[in-house]
Amino acid sequence: MPKIIIEARNMRKTYDTGRVRVEALRGIDLSIEEGEMVGIMGPSGCGKTTMLNVLSGLDDATEGDIRIEGRNLMDLNDDEKTLLRSQRMGFIFQFFNLLPVLTAAENVELPLLVAGIRPKEARNRAQEMLELVGLGDKGDSKPSELSGGQQQRVTIARSLVNGPAIIWADEPTGNLDSERSGEIMDLLVELNRKNGQTFIIVTHDPRVGQRMGRIIWMESGNIIDDGRTATSDKLKKNLACLIEQDQDGVVVAPPTVGAPTGGGI
Repeated sequence: MPKIIIEARNMRKTYDTGRVRVEALRGIDLSIEEGEMVGIMGPSGCGKTTMLNVLSGLDDATEGDIRIEGRNLMDLNDDEKTLLRSQRMGFIFQFFNLLPVLTAAENVELPLLVAGIRPKEARNRAQEMLELVGLGDKGDSKPSELSGGQQQRVTIARSLVNGPAIIWADEPTGNLDSERSGEIMDLLVELNRKNGQTFIIVTHDPRVGQRMGRIIWMESGNIIDDGRTATSDKLKKNLACLIEQDQDGVVVAPPTVGAPTGGGI
């Protein structure tokens, strides 16, 4: 039986400033199996990034249960969640977040040094990851000396250097042109296939969505389609139509794919 690596039950996130109360997540129920490559899609402001942040423990849920490899995030303090992320998770963001004064190799090895790994071992592992993403000869280059696509590859190498079980990615191709975007997605798909790591990718781009093994569609803080229903094939067909219509890689109108699987609007 496939192993459930991420599970959420009645996951809610409410932002309350005292004057304004926003329900960003409205009772999400979700399970993701080990080794899946899952895309989270939907219109702007629907809760995609909030869901990624809450599931990964970067932000706290207001209510519900969230289990990562069987551990309930709601039972962990901040230090315990930080340790869990450093040991079992990797992160890829739209903005590369590379330190400009460090070389590619130094950027990649930084999480290992923070975790207490010896410098020589950290450098060797960083070099291995750079070679894995096709940048074995760029270890001494600083971010300003690399193209956008190369910088994102360094970010991917950094996300993989601790051998994570889960990689979270928020618009990983958002700052790249279509050619570089395709190259990055080729790399992520290949890493998923070879290593069996679980990828959860937030994206607006239908071209990225089509590369996913499963698409979760969100609207107004709800999951409208979890990628495992009879309407999921319709969703993928709608993405194909958007690509054929040349929408510049942006989902301009959410497809109607079914009823929410968690919470109400």
